[in-house]
Amino acid sequence: MSETAASQRAQYPLAAYNFRVTVGEAVMSFTEVSGLAREYQTLTYKHGLSFWEGESISRFRYDKYVQLTLKKGVIAGLTEIYEWLDSADRLSLSISLCDEKGDAVVTWQIRKALIVKLEAPPLQASGNEAAIETLTLMVSGIAVEHH
Repeated sequence: MSETAASQRAQYPLAAYNFRVTVGEAVMSFTEVSGLAREYQTLTYKHGLSFWEGESISRFRYDKYVQLTLKKGVIAGLTEIYEWLDSADRLSLSISLCDEKGDAVVTWQIRKALIVKLEAPPLQASGNEAAIETLTLMVSGIAVEHH
């Protein structure tokens, strides 16, 4: 019995090596994305009615900034990255996990991303390193979208 492409897509795990990073209209190529996580910060405080409700109250669901690292990247328009680095604006970006055709299957939408470190590779005449060694971002507001 042969399987169709639709049944394979539904039953088999998606390979994690086929992904793309998009900032605005610019598509960026990296060999590794790490630190993609969503965390919440908690706030615990004492209040005036502690005799009634207990000594402290904890509040949850405050988005916490987490560190996202993109390694060994090639970007067509490097000027966009340097403008983003110099402006200190929080931009939105997306990381899409793609199928064998290049169509996005799962996308992580990141609302707030701020560059905190841009590391260039060692410059050697005999080397063939990537244009960006490491791009470190502080991100918040991550949502997952299934296509």
